[in-house]
Amino acid sequence: MKGHPLSFSSLQASSHPLAPYGWDEGWDAEFAPYLERGLVPGRVVRVDRGQCDVVTADGLVRVDTEFVTPHDPLRVICTGDWAAVDAGGDPRYVQEYLPRRTAFVRSTSSKRSEGQILAANVDFAVVAVSLAMELDLGRIERFLALAWESGAQPLIVLTKADLVPDAATLSHLVQDVETSAPGVQVLAVSSAVGDGIDVLAAVVSGGTSVLLGQSGAGKSTLANALLGEDVMSVQATRDVDGKGRHTTTTRNLLVLPGGGVLIDTPGLRGVGLFDAGGGVGQVFSEIEELAEECRFHDCAHGAEPGCAVLAAVDSGVLPERRLDSYRKLLRENQRIVAKTDARARSELRREWKRRGAEGRAAMEAKRGRWR
Repeated sequence: MKGHPLSFSSLQASSHPLAPYGWDEGWDAEFAPYLERGLVPGRVVRVDRGQCDVVTADGLVRVDTEFVTPHDPLRVICTGDWAAVDAGGDPRYVQEYLPRRTAFVRSTSSKRSEGQILAANVDFAVVAVSLAMELDLGRIERFLALAWESGAQPLIVLTKADLVPDAATLSHLVQDVETSAPGVQVLAVSSAVGDGIDVLAAVVSGGTSVLLGQSGAGKSTLANALLGEDVMSVQATRDVDGKGRHTTTTRNLLVLPGGGVLIDTPGLRGVGLFDAGGGVGQVFSEIEELAEECRFHDCAHGAEPGCAVLAAVDSGVLPERRLDSYRKLLRENQRIVAKTDARARSELRREWKRRGAEGRAAMEAKRGRWR
């Protein structure tokens, strides 16, 4: 590997074409066996109709994915993957992709309860929530459960903050969301006037971010603000209900001028859980901690004597809405798990999280050397 144009020593130079896309020492080591086979690395920036756009050291190439389309929907290639591409040939093919560090997965609407992978190798899951509409804390908690389960660090961005001119009201809205999102940073931003965009850009400069939210949440406008130019299509918000129209139709990976990369996604109408028990536990960490004080270790927090969770609700320490939402998401997740191979999924997710931790450590070490 020493002296090869894609060795990590050369990637320390900011001019390397793959460095802005997140290539680091960990990926370099992972790719060594593929390099010996004459394959070249590239990051998938877009997937559609059995083909994908992959950025390589030689630039952007359009390749076929027929060699990596297994029956398992969680293993199909997706935006954010690091691919092993044949160096020549017409057409080119993605032969394989590197094991994922993290993956954002939701359940499909099909009766087969399959998972759908939305983005791979993500460091930050940015959940965009529009302040043009009434806050739906339950939906925010649902997004956070999926984000935590993916192995990425969630971040909530309250968009269109300029529509809430009263500072006290805006502060209360932020606090309401923070209560429903323990351990998660909450930012109020306005793409229209630029408030908070610099803070958000600094946060996401440290890796790969996926932008999530409903249609009309202002994701495309937010992406344009981070990119510094109108790259994503934006349509006007309806005056009737404050909702925008669905504009993004594919998942696109874009390099940010301030560092980091962003994966923009279409608006998600349905956000079903998919084997996200760990994520639910992290969203409702205060309930999980209270449950440790219950008299019975298998307490269902219904009518059992000595239930610390119900006592917290009665005393006003725990909002009843939070407990209701916790129960709802747990029931939903249990139904999904019962229909899938939960053991295999859990092992796959543990592997993603392990690789994610290693990748973040490599990224921090790299940033320390580049300072």
